[in-house]
Amino acid sequence: MESALVPRGERWFYCKRTRYERFAKCYECFYKFQPEMTRGIYDQFISELQTSFKDEIREIKEEGNLEALLESLDKIKDEAKSRVEPAWRSSGIPEEDLRNALVPYYLKHKEYMRKLLKEKESENAKLAESVLAGRQHIASLQEQIQKRKDDWTAISKAQRELLRSLGEPTPEKLRWDH
Repeated sequence: MESALVPRGERWFYCKRTRYERFAKCYECFYKFQPEMTRGIYDQFISELQTSFKDEIREIKEEGNLEALLESLDKIKDEAKSRVEPAWRSSGIPEEDLRNALVPYYLKHKEYMRKLLKEKESENAKLAESVLAGRQHIASLQEQIQKRKDDWTAISKAQRELLRSLGEPTPEKLRWDH
């Protein structure tokens, strides 16, 4: 397990010479004047990087139970080898692959949208009934108002006729003691 995590020799830095040349190219001005010091800096950098890498791996193993996770990964890998069904492979026709991937999603989304539409239609029907009931109530109130207005007008007219038939009030008619 550990051998997979910790580089052995040149395995992790697969080509030391190429890496040094790239490093030197990045610091070309410095390399031209002091190639030996550039090489020393590079070697120290690589040494520190390897030490840091090993320390990080050790910390990850200690903190995150990495060995158990890697063992479970190995188990999954072994189970995958014993699978009979083949893994997904592209058909070579991007449109067909895309359609095969997206159609189930769109069908599921279409069903969801239909369900949502039915819910909204039901909600709208309830609201329409409520609006209709409100309009009927308003019409009823308008009828009551019109009836009361007509009654009030009739009472007011009757009162004016009564006052006319009694005539103008005079001070003598207003006294109660006569």
